[in-house]
Amino acid sequence: MTDPDSDGRRCALVIEDAADICLLLCDTLRRAGFDATGAATGARGLELARELSPDLVTLDLTLPDIDGIEVCRQLRAITNAYVIVLTARHGEADRLVGLEVGADDYMVKPFSPRELRARVGAMFRRPRLADPGAGSLGAPVLRFGGLEVDRESREVTLDGAPVALTRTEFDLLAALMSRPHRVWERDTLACQVQHTDWPGDDHVIDVHIANLRHKLGDTGQRGRWVHTVRGVGYRFGGSAPVDPNHG
Repeated sequence: MTDPDSDGRRCALVIEDAADICLLLCDTLRRAGFDATGAATGARGLELARELSPDLVTLDLTLPDIDGIEVCRQLRAITNAYVIVLTARHGEADRLVGLEVGADDYMVKPFSPRELRARVGAMFRRPRLADPGAGSLGAPVLRFGGLEVDRESREVTLDGAPVALTRTEFDLLAALMSRPHRVWERDTLACQVQHTDWPGDDHVIDVHIANLRHKLGDTGQRGRWVHTVRGVGYRFGGSAPVDPNHG
């Protein structure tokens, strides 16, 4: 992925077949400090994702060649960029499917460029969670039983095997593990992860948590790692933390 410290700009990829919307998105993201490139088809978008290693992808779900859900699924195999789904589909199920296959957020068309910039800004403040000196987050590596989270390299292993998480899934896990056994309300967890006072949609958090638990092998409301607290939210319920200096 692009190193923002190298030239002060990140790379954004806009996969959108409507030329006017593509131009608007590219202009909005350039004003937000990105080098933005557009693609009018899913196939071209996937090709550019491999070439550019983008930091951010906006993805229309209705494309002329490949369904946007399938594009999102393939994107997740080649990049860990933040993915924002843009859709004219107003049904909740349509929007949540995008999150289930790896999108980090969604917006319904017509969208507000100002809101898009705000959401993107919140996303790119999330990596501060990986800073070992960030307040009470403590050591850069968290270990609970067989689960290990390295906030500096943003890598997760479970019983010695790597676990591939999206950026949002990683940030949720890091937040949960930073306060073992604390019960997190959904809106508080969303604000903690996004570094914003906008709590977002509870369903977004629920879908990301469901994806995270699936990847960690959790089943039922009381899994090995992430527990559901009825009517409240979630808590991390792993075994006692391991001293990172005595792993």
